[in-house]
Amino acid sequence: MAAPELGRWGEYGPRPPARLGARASQEPVTSLGTVGTMDLAYVCEWEKWPKSTHCPSVPLACAWSCRNLIAFTTDLRNDDQDLTRMIHILDTEHPWDVHSISSGHSEAITCLEWDQSGSRLLSADADGQIKCWNMVDHLANSWESRVGSLVEGDPIVALSWLHNGVKLALHVEKSGASSFSEKFSRVKFSPSLTLFGGKPMEGWIAVTVSGLVTVSLLKPSGQVLTSTESLCRLRGRVALADIAFTGGGNIVVATADGSSALPVQFYKVCVSVVSEKCRIDTEILPSLFMRCTTDPHRKDRFPAITHLKFLARDMSEQVLLCASSQTSSLVECWSLRKEGLPVNNIFQQIAPAVGDKQPMILKWRILSATNDLDRVSAVALPKLPVSLTNTDLKVASDTQFYPGLGLALAFHDGSVHIVHRLSLQTMAVFYSSATPRSVDEPAIKRSRATGPAVHFKAMQLSWTSLALVGIDNHGKLSMLRISPSMGHALDVGLALRHLLFLLEYCMVTGYDWWDILLHVQPGMVQSLVERLHEEYTRQKAALQQVLSTRILAMKASLCRLSPCTVTRVCDYHTKLFLVAISSTLKSLLRPHFLNTPDKSPGDRLAEMCAKTTDLDIDKVMINLKTEEFVLDTNTLQALQQLLQWVGDFVLYLLASLPNQGSPLRPGHSFLRDGTSLGMLRELMVVIRIWGLLKPSCLPVFTATSDSQDSMSLLFRLLTKLWMCCRDEGPASEPDDTLVDECCLLPSQLLVPTLDWLPVSDGLVSRLQPKQPVRLHFGKAPMLPCSVPTSQLDSLARAPGQPKIDHLRRLHLGTYPTEECKACARCGCVTMLKSPNKTTAVKQWEQRWTKNCLCGGLWRKMPLSYS
Repeated sequence: MAAPELGRWGEYGPRPPARLGARASQEPVTSLGTVGTMDLAYVCEWEKWPKSTHCPSVPLACAWSCRNLIAFTTDLRNDDQDLTRMIHILDTEHPWDVHSISSGHSEAITCLEWDQSGSRLLSADADGQIKCWNMVDHLANSWESRVGSLVEGDPIVALSWLHNGVKLALHVEKSGASSFSEKFSRVKFSPSLTLFGGKPMEGWIAVTVSGLVTVSLLKPSGQVLTSTESLCRLRGRVALADIAFTGGGNIVVATADGSSALPVQFYKVCVSVVSEKCRIDTEILPSLFMRCTTDPHRKDRFPAITHLKFLARDMSEQVLLCASSQTSSLVECWSLRKEGLPVNNIFQQIAPAVGDKQPMILKWRILSATNDLDRVSAVALPKLPVSLTNTDLKVASDTQFYPGLGLALAFHDGSVHIVHRLSLQTMAVFYSSATPRSVDEPAIKRSRATGPAVHFKAMQLSWTSLALVGIDNHGKLSMLRISPSMGHALDVGLALRHLLFLLEYCMVTGYDWWDILLHVQPGMVQSLVERLHEEYTRQKAALQQVLSTRILAMKASLCRLSPCTVTRVCDYHTKLFLVAISSTLKSLLRPHFLNTPDKSPGDRLAEMCAKTTDLDIDKVMINLKTEEFVLDTNTLQALQQLLQWVGDFVLYLLASLPNQGSPLRPGHSFLRDGTSLGMLRELMVVIRIWGLLKPSCLPVFTATSDSQDSMSLLFRLLTKLWMCCRDEGPASEPDDTLVDECCLLPSQLLVPTLDWLPVSDGLVSRLQPKQPVRLHFGKAPMLPCSVPTSQLDSLARAPGQPKIDHLRRLHLGTYPTEECKACARCGCVTMLKSPNKTTAVKQWEQRWTKNCLCGGLWRKMPLSYS
């Protein structure tokens, strides 16, 4: 059988799984009757260059952050056969826009590791050098390394950030509960090291091939404290290692020298700071021999341990081991348990005098093992912190699986298996080979290909376990979807329940949810948005306020996936912008006297506007302390573009009221949103007062009559509309008089054209048909959009039209000369450097320094972007 080519779309697809998992204490079990599906989303490969070539590094390292940034390594080889160690960073929505870093590592990069926030990256090499990479100006495609550490000449085999003490557990069995606190609970977990006051100290820990453990601590001043210690007195070669953390703040290191005939050693590492120096204490823990080495029939068949992984970074009591030969592998799952120590009868008789407690010891017990498999090439472990119970092995024998309970195994024959993390039973299978094979055919009897098959050398699961990225031995990057209903035929209701649960998890944690969107079909969008809103409204008011902007961004990204809801994306983005403007402008108000009551001027403004139903804006102003609204005239002038947007938006809403029966029109949801209309009334009052101080800061309207008081007219109509749907009173339909007055607005004032929707060139909305897409690094694709072009033309600017700064509301021209950045999620564009230096504008811009309005990461755009 010829080696399959990964880039051929027709050769991908789920097939019946081979028999994989078996309990260690039972006869080998048969494969499950119903297996979840995996399918290819896209493949991205390197262009062939005349004088240099990207080739897979050996070893190949890959890491996936909670913000859906993927880092991986290659070696750049030129005509002189010189190698440059490269680190590539991309976001999953724009995989072709890869940022390649010449790492400066002299030897092969062995480890990559993201921190818990997904904004910093560690890299380590075979010369003992560790580098810490940070974003430059919070741009996802601009990185630099300023700090690091070195264990000269000693290759790094394991690397991890120190734990920050934050651990959240998902309770799958409570997914139907109404409160988020029942579904997701904070687990008591101590940081690896704390500063004064209990704040976790940042840093990293690494294990070298000679058996050393090195810890580097990042002090608040920017200095790095580094200390190195031997894991034990008798140092030996460490070919494989992994690092995990305990709830008590300790660190557990697992090591193996690569031979299955020798034990896997475990060590407890304690880190402390004494007299401004980092101190490391180590202690030997119980070790284990793999079960296959004690089986007479398998004793010499798997001579090498090729993979050693803890099941999770914060789960030091469960470990996965893989032993291999040249052609096959075997996987075992072990658990560390406390067991009572048998006591002799003589001592049992005097036990009451000594104490009633039975002596306890820690002992490794095997949970499960597989049959003989094809040779394993890569292992990917789940990052989703699903709460595991003692009944998990029983649950694993059923057909109900949840995302996060499975780990991924890649094989040299090109297949990928998702197996249960404890029982190792098959949950989903993906084959890259076009030739099916018998389900019961043993791995050792299968015919071998004449050449090496295309297979993954490194894999990573996403943070919700709904996607998997793999880098193969040809250097191609493949993105796979993993079914949210593991073990089930794809039932829409079950899929919706899983997706909703994981969306709530991302809402609570702040993680990016791109991998969830991979599974959302256009027909699911309406139901998901409605159910997500229902769950949100069940939470406490304080939690709703914290999550208010995040749920709007989540709804907007969901509505982009369906042509029926694309106009609602405009409403959600506009509401995010309106909330941001309201909170910023109110924060500029200052009390006239410092010893004022608890309420701020912004709170008093909101309270007064909610009670007053007067249609005259000047009479509303009389009830306010106008001295609290006094600002510097330069500041007011700098805010004119934002104030202009408020006025234009109010005019557009009122002019669109006669067409309120058309839900496809942008702004439709605002006509029944009493909260947003009340917010607009408050801003109109503030703008009116500021206009008395600086008339040039007022919104500019094109009126047919010179005597027309545009602000008074808009406020009067806006108040009438607000009274129909405000929270305090019963909702009612706008009367005919209001509708008639709004019909006359276009003849009195020129209704402006609003820039509703930033142009997004992301992939997720183009992957709905589930047809794999072939991409090339460094080359933007020309892909069809799932939303009809005619719908988008009226909502977003065409490529040839003048650009606009979506956050500052400034026009940039058709070909901007200023450097700009764009959101990786929604496509929002803004300038990198501020053209205005006033304090109020800086306060507005600082809100978007790290993230976009929707929470997405920024990407630096070329000057000639179109």
